[in-house]
Amino acid sequence: MTAVDSLAVPLVLVAEADPWERDLLVELVLNVRCDAVLEVCADGHQAREWLAHHQADLIIADWGLPGTDGLTLLHGVRQQRRQPAVPFILLSNRSDKASVREAVLQAPTAYLTKPLNMDGLRQRLESLLLSSGESITCEIPSLAPGLTLSNFLENHRESAEGAPLSIDVRGAITQSQGKDGLDAVKLSQTLRSDPHVTAVLIAAANSSTQHRGTPAQTLSQALQALGPTQSINLINGLAVKRNATLTDQTLLDHAQRFWAASRLTAEYARSMARSRELDQERCFCAGLLHNLGDLAVLRCLQDWLTAGGELEEGAVEAALKNFGAGFGSTLRTRWRLPLELRQLIASVYQFAGGVYSREALVMNVAAQLARLGPDEEVAALANSKPARLLKIGASELNRLRLV
Repeated sequence: MTAVDSLAVPLVLVAEADPWERDLLVELVLNVRCDAVLEVCADGHQAREWLAHHQADLIIADWGLPGTDGLTLLHGVRQQRRQPAVPFILLSNRSDKASVREAVLQAPTAYLTKPLNMDGLRQRLESLLLSSGESITCEIPSLAPGLTLSNFLENHRESAEGAPLSIDVRGAITQSQGKDGLDAVKLSQTLRSDPHVTAVLIAAANSSTQHRGTPAQTLSQALQALGPTQSINLINGLAVKRNATLTDQTLLDHAQRFWAASRLTAEYARSMARSRELDQERCFCAGLLHNLGDLAVLRCLQDWLTAGGELEEGAVEAALKNFGAGFGSTLRTRWRLPLELRQLIASVYQFAGGVYSREALVMNVAAQLARLGPDEEVAALANSKPARLLKIGASELNRLRLV
């Protein structure tokens, strides 16, 4: 397809094994052409089978695909000798001269090395999918007739995008730029208060195509594993997703309370872990992520409103009560957050005896302390089993509240 054909709805094949990079590519295509029809494949065999029965207008494929690799896919497409040639963007981790020469022999439209330059890729997509000066707008699909809010939430639990963003992530990236490039430490400090960014980067760092050795369980570990360019790509990708930020004031008010509770729990957990020589950053991260499900429900409610739904009085509270825990559990499992981190998050909500790690006890006490009202005493908490096992008394709990 050439740019002059762009008024026709384009059919785009995205073949990428890494789920986070695949999602990022899909978002970027839709950001350029919201009306594009996408076929998304995680392996080369699936992509080759699809290409045997369909004619794509644009193909984006990774050289390192399992099964049939991207270069082999490109070779097969070029053997068909379609005129004009099908635009084919080949992605690769290989930047050595021999690999570049091997790829160029198959005549890709573009050969892009990872981590990707997202601005450059976007410009390339615009040149292939749009005519000069053209822009495409798409209406938001209406809700199905008779669809209830409960059914809407149940239908979206398995595919929920996660929490809304609580910070300006693009601004955070700009603030973290120094004279020698991105300051990873400053970026971590700027992003660390956002549950969604933290969860996504940890999940991406532990994906099957990224994971090496010990799993990343904190934001700083995730940033180190991903590297600065890929981290920035993923962060920028979060900002362009639909309803990444809440616009409804009622939903935003609820989100502010959950963000505040998450950050307070995280700070309490870090302080208690530090004083007991435990992993303070992992405890901080578990505290930050424990309200992820509730926040994901609020983002889904924003989707409901955007699609033309209405929220009756009490609907938000009911949705949080009925779906918050389920959304959180589903997200943590689907994103494959490390088991140890999930166990710490679970300990925020329950402590029923048995054998618990000291970090789990810290999480339980931190969450209970964060839930206390400003006028509530800490005596009952100090007498609880988790606090007694940790040997944390009322005086220490009161000091934490004053920090």
